Amino acid sequence: MAKGFRGGMGMGGNMNQVVAQAQRMQRQIELAQAEIQQMEFTGTAGGELVKVVVTGEHKLVKVELAKEIVDPEDIEGLQDLIIAATNQALEQIDKTNQERIGAITGGMKMPF
Repeated sequence: MAKGFRGGMGMGGNMNQVVAQAQRMQRQIELAQAEIQQMEFTGTAGGELVKVVVTGEHKLVKVELAKEIVDPEDIEGLQDLIIAATNQALEQIDKTNQERIGAITGGMKMPF
């Protein structure tokens, strides 16, 4: 047996506590992620002339365009605004995820 090795509950007791804490943290993270998936996030562009709504599951569910933003001569500009609004909403999902998970983990980086 290695010198200094203690059998029984010495190190094992602490390890059990660490494992239990990690399991609790994992359950809290899963709950937070499930809540975020049910949320909706709104992104806007062009002074709110373009508005999109995406779910926490990264699904685009709504696009609203103000009549004055629709210009048949500038389709590319409208496309750019839709992309910008969508990216803004998707960034909100990432930020919310980071905030919620960070609150659970105390800012510790997790592999998931």
